[in-house]
Amino acid sequence: MALNPALLKSARQIYRTYYEVHPEDVQRPIGIAISTKTHRGKLIFGDKPVLLPNECFVPISQIEPGLH
Repeated sequence: MALNPALLKSARQIYRTYYEVHPEDVQRPIGIAISTKTHRGKLIFGDKPVLLPNECFVPISQIEPGLH
């Protein structure tokens, strides 16, 4: 699934910020639910994300490769 590059960039920033603020947290998220309008998002740690109408899910596999 190809994502909007701006959404992917926002998702990577959310992920990076979370781990800068919580370096001791060892639980790995499955991805990020992110608003397509505001680009605000939240990490998802459960099995299945529950999304609002204006949100999309960015799996962790699409976030991590761009961080290195």
